[in-house]
Amino acid sequence: MSILISKNSKILVQGFTGTEGTFHATQMIEYGTQVVGGVTPGKGGTLHLDRPVFNSVADGAKVTGANVSIIFVPPAFAADAIMEAAEAGIELVVCITEGIPVQDMVKVKNYLLGKNTRLVGPNCPGVITAGECKVGIMPGFVFVKGRVGIVSKSGTLTYEAADQVAKARLGISTAVGIGGDPIIGTTTKEAVELFMNDPETDAIVMIGEIGGGMEAEAARWIKANGNKKPVVGFIAGQTAPPGRRMGHAGAIVGGAEDTAAAKMQIMSECGIQVVSSPADIGIKMASILKK
Repeated sequence: MSILISKNSKILVQGFTGTEGTFHATQMIEYGTQVVGGVTPGKGGTLHLDRPVFNSVADGAKVTGANVSIIFVPPAFAADAIMEAAEAGIELVVCITEGIPVQDMVKVKNYLLGKNTRLVGPNCPGVITAGECKVGIMPGFVFVKGRVGIVSKSGTLTYEAADQVAKARLGISTAVGIGGDPIIGTTTKEAVELFMNDPETDAIVMIGEIGGGMEAEAARWIKANGNKKPVVGFIAGQTAPPGRRMGHAGAIVGGAEDTAAAKMQIMSECGIQVVSSPADIGIKMASILKK
């Protein structure tokens, strides 16, 4: 099944009947994902996309046996939606919502401590296990089934990496877009660790960006644990002006190790094969795996 999701995952859509929820739930269903229902308070008992609508996650999980939720809820209500899913016992919560206040995410992080719920995101494209299950907004056709895992802060670069890997006649086990906000649920290191322990993943693409220390943390963990699987790395923002935030809310340099050059050096020193352009990801991965 690779990591986090599989063809057996059962998904609830929070914000199911809204414009974004409707559009992306339709895409997920067409991909073959088991969308078993959705949540829109006040619309419980109705049908949407031929699936039941519930007033709460607890009701939906009880009736459908859902173990995954995806959130398309406005920023002001998204933190409550995450905590509601965790309270209902949902094992994996994927939050697509962008613009959640940092203070709200601090509360969410504290709330999730000790709970059996993993959060991916917010402000992320989601998770896809190629050919099996899509819980997110990514274009499914890009992801050819294979044995390369992707963890990325950037949604667009997730798709580009998958395309480059496919062009190299390889494929993807699972791709995880972790999001680019200052406070997120699943870190680069945590996603890498899942891939390292996954028997259906042979190699990993790790995509980061300027700002924060997650890439350095992951790189040092990889080295400390014996470089069990080859990792190809790329850092976005190599030409970013000093002190300038680029795109994501978390992409602002605050320390010596936050720059693209510093991260690339640390990754190289830890045994990661670093490329300077996303166009080289597939070529580099192929050269490693086909030796």
